[in-house]
Amino acid sequence: MEKGDEAGVGLAYYSEWPALTSKVKTDPKIESAISSILSQMTLQEKVGQMIQPNLSQVTPAEAKQYKLGSLLSGGGSWPNGDKHASAKDWVVAADSYWVALDDAYENRGFKIPFMWATDAVHGHNNVYGATVFPHNIGLGAANDPDLVFRIGQATAKEVAATGLDWTFAPTVAAPRDYRWGRVYEGYSEDPEIIYNYAGKMVEGLQGDSVGLKTDTQVISNVKHWVGDGGTKNGVDRGETYYSEEHLINVHAVGYFSGLSAGAQVVMTSFNSWHDNENYDQTGSGRYNKKVHGSKYLVTDVLKGKLGFDGLVVTDWNGHSEINECTSANCPAAVNAGNDIFMVTERNDWKGFYKNVIAQVNDGIIAMSRIDDAVTRILRVKMRAGLWEKPMPSKRSLAGDDKALGAEEHRALAREAVSKSLVLLKNNNGVLPLKPTQKVYLAGSAANNIQKQTGGWSITWQGTENTLEDFPDATTLKMALENQIGAENILTDLSKVDENTVAVVAIGEDPYAESVGDIKPHQTLRFSTLKASYAADLKTIKDLKAAGMKVVTVFISGRPMYVNEEINHSDAFIAAWLPGTEAGGITDVLYQEDGADFSGHLSYSWPNKVCSTTINRVPPNIKDYVMPAWEQSLEGEHAPVFAFGYGLTYSDSSNLAPLDLDDRGYGCGQKEPDNGVATMPLFVYGTASGSEFLLRVAGAENDWKGIDVSGQTVTDQGAVSTTPINYQAQYDAVHVSFNGKSPAQIYMQTDDSTGRDLQSYLNAESTLQFDIKMYKQPTSKLIIAQHCVYPCRAEMALNDHLPASSNEWSTMKVPLACFKDKGVDFQNLNTSFLLFSDGKAEFDLGNIRVVPKSVDDAADALSCKALAG
Repeated sequence: MEKGDEAGVGLAYYSEWPALTSKVKTDPKIESAISSILSQMTLQEKVGQMIQPNLSQVTPAEAKQYKLGSLLSGGGSWPNGDKHASAKDWVVAADSYWVALDDAYENRGFKIPFMWATDAVHGHNNVYGATVFPHNIGLGAANDPDLVFRIGQATAKEVAATGLDWTFAPTVAAPRDYRWGRVYEGYSEDPEIIYNYAGKMVEGLQGDSVGLKTDTQVISNVKHWVGDGGTKNGVDRGETYYSEEHLINVHAVGYFSGLSAGAQVVMTSFNSWHDNENYDQTGSGRYNKKVHGSKYLVTDVLKGKLGFDGLVVTDWNGHSEINECTSANCPAAVNAGNDIFMVTERNDWKGFYKNVIAQVNDGIIAMSRIDDAVTRILRVKMRAGLWEKPMPSKRSLAGDDKALGAEEHRALAREAVSKSLVLLKNNNGVLPLKPTQKVYLAGSAANNIQKQTGGWSITWQGTENTLEDFPDATTLKMALENQIGAENILTDLSKVDENTVAVVAIGEDPYAESVGDIKPHQTLRFSTLKASYAADLKTIKDLKAAGMKVVTVFISGRPMYVNEEINHSDAFIAAWLPGTEAGGITDVLYQEDGADFSGHLSYSWPNKVCSTTINRVPPNIKDYVMPAWEQSLEGEHAPVFAFGYGLTYSDSSNLAPLDLDDRGYGCGQKEPDNGVATMPLFVYGTASGSEFLLRVAGAENDWKGIDVSGQTVTDQGAVSTTPINYQAQYDAVHVSFNGKSPAQIYMQTDDSTGRDLQSYLNAESTLQFDIKMYKQPTSKLIIAQHCVYPCRAEMALNDHLPASSNEWSTMKVPLACFKDKGVDFQNLNTSFLLFSDGKAEFDLGNIRVVPKSVDDAADALSCKALAG
């Protein structure tokens, strides 16, 4: 049965912040024990509890010296840097920190156990061999709270098997703009589904107050407080303008169920909230409304009005984005009410430690604020039974590799995949497929585990992975082979007959956070975001033109404009980001055990390329008026497929051809050429935020391009890179030329073919990049652009580089300078290149092309000076 815009179980309207009642109650014995320990602690010991470095930036010896309370392992952080670390390897590492902190309190008369946190957000996804469940967007389409509860239980067991204590899950954001790079982390655009899911995931992960003390459950963390899914234009870490009424009833409802279920941790959000209640905490009058610095939202609302008595943790160096703050120094964030600070880098967390101690002694931070933070940290540790639990290796599931990717967990993930699929089109009953049919298999996602798993999978961005990184995983190709036999899967068109159906799997490359943001010069049109996506559309069109029946499986982290792909397909399935168990797709395609499509859209589906914010009206808000910033450029709420839409095999009506949108310029532009928007080139390593990928090459490796890793060191032999934090997480690289032989670092299209950037030349744009010099080049440092080599232009930068210092500088080079030297901007494949045969060392970040309408670049280098 076809469904559309259905209501769920019903969600209350809140005229003000509600007082919540947690299932995890206050325990007088715990409170007494906390008071006893707190009274014996030194200021240094208290501040140590408040600091949480990244695994790679703290040793057990340092954790012992500073008496740190916790650490985290972000995406791409593994014991000993080993991507394939086993459950036992994780437990050995956990033991080393546990023992270090046990020893640290040897003569103090009390002990405070250590805890380890991780981003287990769709299974224990950072760990080799773990079950990778569908991302939240797929679970939202399943509309099955009990399924979410069971996934939480399975995830907790896999986390426990590695000796860790705490997961940064669930995400309870209400994404309201499809341009946001974190849409897939939200269960739905609709607060009702989020409310129904959040508490169930908390209960699955954490259990009740008794289950929390066992060694098969883990501490749960709802995030990100609050409004992260409501930023203007879907910009990650951007600006939220919702009224307090809408903040409560759209963006906060997941916390109401999650905290009521007993979640012990809340993570603050990178976004700002532009409301008069969000008052200045810096004392400067220049507060930028960042939630990390909002005493109103963190202390007055979360801890006060809602009655949350657990701990508040910051996001990855999130406090540094408050005006007048750095990662190492931010009393405003402490005073706002954050309790544990995710200060990831070694120099920063050590600086933060010293600064907080000094600021307490100077009266900038009250001791009562420190005591509140440490009280909450100790309370959560005691509620989790960390004083009673033995060292990680002695726990019941510790080091059990069989618990990772357990057969029953993979079966659960496969069930979740089946339930999450949404059938958008099935003309003439082309589905279900028949076992007697041969399948012609095509498309970029047909055998691509990276696309299936998406971001937050082994690595932060979900990139730099292969099937070897996911043992026992099943791609769609493998699932089809298991279903009908490899001999019935064709890839040669000459062998196709009238009984063959085409299955074309297409989809987004993986991304996480701001890397996945759709930029102002882009639209929701899938086929224009990358050349490989355009190739997928061509494949569908060619197969349809050849007379084949085409079944398209669309793997994506958000609804996208795919009207043309749908029109040329006989059947079209939204498969979201299914994870490692693609057998769940073939189960439904072939009606295994009577399986049918049961998923329904938890997001409205866009009808035009800039239908970026077509959202369901929240059912709990009477007379809801959609805010201006929530309206897409296309105006009224008119999705091509409404919230709740989803076909089953019993639906017999055919979908008429969808209208096509011919808009050819970005959703952040007002008109085609004169409205050219800034084009970011380098966002993060090899991730999908740009068509131009950062690479290194040189004589040492016969000039073969090596994609720069956003996770670890990339060493070509003569030039090496190390990812660093600049304006965000790992958004820049430290570059070192050793002078051994000629080498280059450059940005090139993923397929090395040219792109048309003529409009940027017409807009009098400049190529801009930020650089921090450490060692000046000993030979020429050449900047270049290539329009498919040998078409190129190059100029020496030596006379124009900033002096060596600890400060960043911005360099601006007019595109016209490259044109004057012969670059054809209608066929540009290398947008940025630095070459040297000598030594040089610098940090490099924020490479972008900026039109004159955005920056007149009066301080740009002149073509004459560069020519000299």
